[in-house]
Amino acid sequence: MASGQMSRDEALECTRCRHACHVLLYSETASQLFGRIPIRYIVLMQMRFDGLLGFPGGFVNPLEETLEEGLTRELLEELGVAVPVSKEDHVESCFSPPRSGTYSSSSRLILHFYVKKMEEEQIQEIEKAAASTAADHGLEVLGMVRVPLYTTKSGGGLSCFLSHSFIGVARFQLMNSLLRLHLVSPGDLQEALRSSQRTHAESAQNLQAAFKLTGEQP
Repeated sequence: MASGQMSRDEALECTRCRHACHVLLYSETASQLFGRIPIRYIVLMQMRFDGLLGFPGGFVNPLEETLEEGLTRELLEELGVAVPVSKEDHVESCFSPPRSGTYSSSSRLILHFYVKKMEEEQIQEIEKAAASTAADHGLEVLGMVRVPLYTTKSGGGLSCFLSHSFIGVARFQLMNSLLRLHLVSPGDLQEALRSSQRTHAESAQNLQAAFKLTGEQP
């Protein structure tokens, strides 16, 4: 359990705090990559305006709306669909960690995380609406992304996805959800993380070399 975690009711007692709600939407699927690699589950994330990966959602005001009403409003703006979210979908609430990586009430931002299982057809409709009718498409949201839960022979898939940059605790929320929902096994996630660490090291070397393109040394 992450430090700084609290119940939904405890979080709402902090009236001077800001609140943000986000949700992981997923479904089962029988689809196969290249006709032979089982995809098994569709898990949605999004590329944010700041270039970081995160979950759909945003700031809510508990004084004017419930957390779930605020989240549904944000989903309509970002996905083009008012996905109904209930208290039963709530997973955890915690203080947003400051840049130092430690949790503190001084951050005054409480994150509420939800998980909602849907039908594959509903997920597909969300993806279509997000790119065609969502008010935030191309602005606050640069596009929806499916999380690859498989691993290819070349090592691509989940490990490469985890090597990208995530906003705040989104990477932790993703991995914790994958394990809690049994979407991936602990062993597969461990191997993906090891491979992701190697990818991070290679990326750091590539970034060092890229400085030469600017005529500057790192």
